[in-house]
Amino acid sequence: MRIGLNATSFLPGCMGGMETYFRNLLDRLQCLDQENDYLLLCDKRHAAEFNLFNPQFCMEYINYAKPSPAWYLRGVIRNIFNLDILAGRMNGVKVDVIHHPFTVLTPPGIKIPSVLTFWDMQHEFFTEFFSSTELVKRQRLYRASAERATRIIVSAAFTKECLVNRYQIDADKIEIVYTGYGPEYRPVSKAESLGAVRSKYDLEKPFLFYPAATWPHKNHKRLLEAVKILCERYGFDCSLVLTGIAMQSHAEIKTEINRLGLTDQIKILGYLPAGDLPYIYNNARMMVFPSLFEGFGIPLVEAMACGCPVVCANATSLPEVVGDAGILFDPLDTENMAETIWAAWNDDDRLAGMRKRGLERAELFNWDVTALKTIAVYKKACGAV
Repeated sequence: MRIGLNATSFLPGCMGGMETYFRNLLDRLQCLDQENDYLLLCDKRHAAEFNLFNPQFCMEYINYAKPSPAWYLRGVIRNIFNLDILAGRMNGVKVDVIHHPFTVLTPPGIKIPSVLTFWDMQHEFFTEFFSSTELVKRQRLYRASAERATRIIVSAAFTKECLVNRYQIDADKIEIVYTGYGPEYRPVSKAESLGAVRSKYDLEKPFLFYPAATWPHKNHKRLLEAVKILCERYGFDCSLVLTGIAMQSHAEIKTEINRLGLTDQIKILGYLPAGDLPYIYNNARMMVFPSLFEGFGIPLVEAMACGCPVVCANATSLPEVVGDAGILFDPLDTENMAETIWAAWNDDDRLAGMRKRGLERAELFNWDVTALKTIAVYKKACGAV
């Protein structure tokens, strides 16, 4: 097979878990697949982001990424004439199948067999988190992409159920393929390395860790309210450490920290170098993940792989990912959130058990397995099996 990997809409540093997924998938496909040929389709501006070390992988530039003259022209022609000039360009690519890894077919009107990695349909559940423009865009593209895709990959049974129940997609064309975690996410015992990262970020107090971009659905504000309860009711004198890209709700979160009088308890570290994150997980007493909606939740797996106990929301795909290794709470109930965090925080034996179960659970999530199962989906899309 000759397989196209569609990274034309790839935007480094802006895509969260989807970027982690694509980078790792590309790496493992190169390491494991010596049979098929691959064509990476990307914007020339982002070509340096991809390390192609397997001679069976080559690159072709399709320069329509946002923002660019071609991106603007494509939008004008599509809006005026209902014609997508990118479709003609993509239909000329010499491949047997194209993998679209970022939830939508880019563009939707191409004739080449397609594999679509569909992440989530959050907008169907929380319309209030989206602008009218973004909502219209998602409503136009998400269902149509799922309907037109030859095969669909999802990272959790929850997302498959959403596609079947909300969009009436045939369950037989949807494959559940778990995402993984990198080898850098592991328990670290070297005191000097752990201490260096603690000093770098001034993390001398025991801390609760939440790695998430500040989107509304990440539910930071309720977590802050839970921390306020912990401080007032239980005398919580430790830190909540927040990392991730500053997004839509960032200013509101900073305002809420001040309003609640939590400036001494909250540390906002922002977007950290990837190499530091395993050490943050290892230093944390516990990771909390109160998100209202996730298609998977890669930080859960990273935390478990590092031996960091996880308490998280009992919402969407999260219980499926953590299994019996994590402790669940209602993400809409700040009292329940605070009580759940406090009960685990103060129980060393319970935390030790969570660490052990988390390390065992993390073994289910392996990028090699992700890549091999993805290759099998390519074959199905091509009619090879």
